[in-house]
Amino acid sequence: MNGPSPRILSPTDEAIAEAAALLEKGALVALPTETVYGLAGDATSDSAVAAIFAAKDRPQFNPLIAHYPSAEAAARDVSFDPRAQELARRFWPGPLTLVLPRRADCRVSLLASAGLDSQAVRVPRHEVAQRLLAKFGRPLAAPSANRSGRVSPTLPQHVAEELGHRVALILDGGACAIGIESSVVALLGNDAVLLRPGAVTEEEIQAAIGPLAHAGEAGQPRGPGMMASHYAPELPLRLDATSLRDNEALLAFGSQPLPGAALSFNLSAGGDLQEAAAHLFAALRQLDRDGRCQGLSGIAAMPVPDRGIGRAINDRLRRAAAPRPVS
Repeated sequence: MNGPSPRILSPTDEAIAEAAALLEKGALVALPTETVYGLAGDATSDSAVAAIFAAKDRPQFNPLIAHYPSAEAAARDVSFDPRAQELARRFWPGPLTLVLPRRADCRVSLLASAGLDSQAVRVPRHEVAQRLLAKFGRPLAAPSANRSGRVSPTLPQHVAEELGHRVALILDGGACAIGIESSVVALLGNDAVLLRPGAVTEEEIQAAIGPLAHAGEAGQPRGPGMMASHYAPELPLRLDATSLRDNEALLAFGSQPLPGAALSFNLSAGGDLQEAAAHLFAALRQLDRDGRCQGLSGIAAMPVPDRGIGRAINDRLRRAAAPRPVS
C-alpha cells in the first residue's frame, strides 16, 4: 500500500479524544469490536460515508451498519417493533445487527442506507468501541476495515496492511474475541429475515422472536445486497444520456452539463467521483420529488467514469433504473 503507514495507538483517553477529533473532521478511524475491526466514519456525513466506500474499493453501495452506544440512542434514528425490542434486550450490546425502518428524521446518511428506507444498526460490546462512541456523540458507520472482498481484520496490524494511509488512526484493542461479522436480521414487515449468520445463532434468535425466514424467502427484504433495484425514483431514470429529451430532469456530472434542463443536480461540477458518491442518493430523491411536482416525465443521467468509486455509482444507477417488480 502506497503512502505512510497509519499510527496504531493504545486506547488511552488521549487516543480516544484524538480519534473523535479526526472523525469530526471527516477522517476515517479503525476501531476494534468484538466481531472484527471496523473502518469508522461519521454516519451522519455523506462525505465521510463516501470516503468509507472509496477506502474499501467497495464495488457496490451495500448498506453500512451504523453503530450506537445503546438501543436508546439507535431508537432516535430507526423504529423498533416488539421483536426488535426483545432482540435488543437479549443481545445488545453484542454481535447482532438489526435492519429496521428509518425514522423520518433519521440522522444517518442515505448513502449508508444505500438509498433505502431502512437502516442496519448495532450496539457493539467492545469497551474501546463504546468509549469512542460516547466521546464522538454520533453514530459511526463501520464496515470491516479491509479492502472489499478481502479477509476481515481481527488485529490492528491487519488493518494497517489492508488500508495503509487510507485510515488516519487505528485504535489497538488487541485480537477480536469473536472474529466473524455480526449476525444480521431484517425486521421490515411481518417476516423476520436472517440476512447473515453470525455469532448470535439462528436458534437463539428464534428462541427470542419465533421463526426466521432466510434471504431470498418471503419476498426480497430491503437489506444488505438483497435487491436488484434498491431505492428507485418514481420517475423513469435514463442512463448514459448525451442529450436531453423533452420534459426530463438532469442528473449531471462534470464541468459541462447538458444544456436546456429545467431541473438539474450536478453530482460534481469538478468531476470528483467521491463528491459525486456523497451526493448521489440525495440528488436522486430531490430530482424525483421536484420533477414530479413540476410534471416532468423522467430523469436523464449523464455518464459517470466507471473507475474507482465510480463503479459503485454506476452500479447504484443501474439498480435505480432497473425495471420495477410488478405488484
